[in-house]
Amino acid sequence: MTFQQRRELAHRLRAIPLERVLALCGAQIDRYDRRKWHTPAGVLSLTGAKFINWNLGTGGGGAIDLVIHLFHLDFKGAVDWLVGHFPGAIPPSPVIAVPQSGLRLPPPDRSRLGQVKRYLVCRRSIPAALLQPLLQSGSLYADARANAVFLLRDQQGLPVGAELRGTTGELWRGLAPGSQKDLGCFSIPAEPRPSLILCESAIDALSCFALHPGYRCLSTAGARPNPRWLQLLLDQGCQVYCGFDADPTGDAMACALITLHPTVQRLRPSQHDWNDVLKAHA
Repeated sequence: MTFQQRRELAHRLRAIPLERVLALCGAQIDRYDRRKWHTPAGVLSLTGAKFINWNLGTGGGGAIDLVIHLFHLDFKGAVDWLVGHFPGAIPPSPVIAVPQSGLRLPPPDRSRLGQVKRYLVCRRSIPAALLQPLLQSGSLYADARANAVFLLRDQQGLPVGAELRGTTGELWRGLAPGSQKDLGCFSIPAEPRPSLILCESAIDALSCFALHPGYRCLSTAGARPNPRWLQLLLDQGCQVYCGFDADPTGDAMACALITLHPTVQRLRPSQHDWNDVLKAHA
């Protein structure tokens, strides 16, 4: 983490409302004065982001100071405690550009992130808990047009492309200019697993993972029978399932893929695609 990222993280953690921290610690609000909280360290009075402990005659400002005061931790320990209990405060990692590939990723626009998250959670039934690690790593973000941007990464974790999915009234899908989807893919989780499922899109991969959390789910960014990166996974001994859509194109591409790679097995969604299956369960 860079110095600037550490500064931003500390700033975000300090801004966490003190009431949320106290409630999480089991402190009790005073029945007569809602600015007072009863804690094992004594009675605290809150004034905005500041607190004072009347029993000990000491105080501080911000959530980091409060955790230090309550648990007798050092600065790093308080930061680690807050990160563990408030993961949403962690700033997302910056998107890494790869100039030599000609890839042109749309710049992130945090003001549009709420629209993207609402679309994925409310309209696509993706569990919100699955999105947080992707947002933190930069593998998912919002651009200025409120598109959901899903990064395609190569074996070294570098971005080689991005799937774009519209989330407003004008729904559409596409790829970022310069994307090289034969060099990498969208994956959840990012780390290797012995069994994996190939899906036709990032949203289907997220949906499939929500339904089959023991597997690693990858997007081929379209029904394709032989992405270049697949052979490496097969050489590593991975058990691969083809989860392409349950339609003529998906069936034909699955058949072609299994003909090329006989160890691959078909895993056909019970509805048109994995997102339809997930929404039916929801």
